[in-house]
Amino acid sequence: MGLTSHKLLALAALLAVFTVLGTLWVWPKLAVRSWPAMFLRLGTIAVTQLSLLVVFGLAVNDYFVFYSSWSDLLGHEHGAGVIQGAGGTPRATTPSGGPAAPTGPTGPAGVQVLGTAKITGAGSVSRDPARIGRLDRVRLPGGTTGLSTDGYVYLPPQYFQPGNETKHFPAVLVMTGFPGDAANLVTKLRYPATELDLLDKGTMKPTVLVLMRPSPSMPRDSECEDVPHGPQAQTYFSTDVPADLRAGYRVLGGAGSLGVMGDSTGGYCAVKLGMAHPGTFPAAVSLSGYFRAAEDVTTGDLFGGSQQRRNEADLNWRLAHLPVPALAVLLADSKQDGRTYADSTAFAAAARPPLVVAQATVGTGGHNFTTWDRLIPPSLSWLSARLPAPG
Repeated sequence: MGLTSHKLLALAALLAVFTVLGTLWVWPKLAVRSWPAMFLRLGTIAVTQLSLLVVFGLAVNDYFVFYSSWSDLLGHEHGAGVIQGAGGTPRATTPSGGPAAPTGPTGPAGVQVLGTAKITGAGSVSRDPARIGRLDRVRLPGGTTGLSTDGYVYLPPQYFQPGNETKHFPAVLVMTGFPGDAANLVTKLRYPATELDLLDKGTMKPTVLVLMRPSPSMPRDSECEDVPHGPQAQTYFSTDVPADLRAGYRVLGGAGSLGVMGDSTGGYCAVKLGMAHPGTFPAAVSLSGYFRAAEDVTTGDLFGGSQQRRNEADLNWRLAHLPVPALAVLLADSKQDGRTYADSTAFAAAARPPLVVAQATVGTGGHNFTTWDRLIPPSLSWLSARLPAPG
């Protein structure tokens, strides 16, 4: 039986019931003072608790589809995603260079550099930035919003190579799911190592990666929303973060030089930011992202009681009722992810120019790192093709 089979869940629940009833039946017989009886009592408790945990785990996985199969659970799913649809570039852009980053012990202006980190999975013992790039641990302050969050900035090898001292590079803002740690983008999803591999294959342009959480108001989940009388998260990502990057690093200026992508909550935020600010983010990638802002105990009141604001946070409503943005979107999912694949397919079918939507899929996998790790290489290549070259 498959991991998400209702028959498996029913069988596990039935076994759990028999385990509990069996424990109640046998317990009086074990109520004697002896070492064997004590170990048997402990054994019945352990078996009962384990059976209940199995039922709980299967029920949660059945609802959220974190793992879609036994091989997915065991990490045996492999193979990159396949992109359907050309995607396209919604508009031509003419990027202009920003200021060069100053040097010195305090690090780049506009970005607080907290240190450097290891590039997990780079496959090289070299520490030369001109060969493997550099991964900075940073804090990105919000000059207009007063918000701030920590993350990482990956600078590709070309950033440090001779002859490129005055070149400026496109950048991609990458966001985790909520409440994920930005470190997962380095250690589990291996974005910097993946870019290195794609650069070696010639399927990606040298690009600065900005790796961060999707909420600058932790522990509150802001859903990339400008909350009335609350954190202005959308403005932080669309205004403050680009300003920090261009003040601190050699990142291309002008419209169309930044991309955005993320998984789960980060995927929702990526498409939301692209639809609301296509001039800033002309291309967006959603890895198993949803299409409507979450509202729960972690978000609080995001909309100040305004139904209009709630509608605008629904990407399907925006598509149907607001002017269609000039934006290229890639929706990347597993076909077995019941949480997002059907919604992605419906959104792609409803899209109309100048919004262009493509889909990338893998046949198996759930709502987890293993699935996203397979979708990231084609997604980064697709996104890079829609950003300008360094110059």
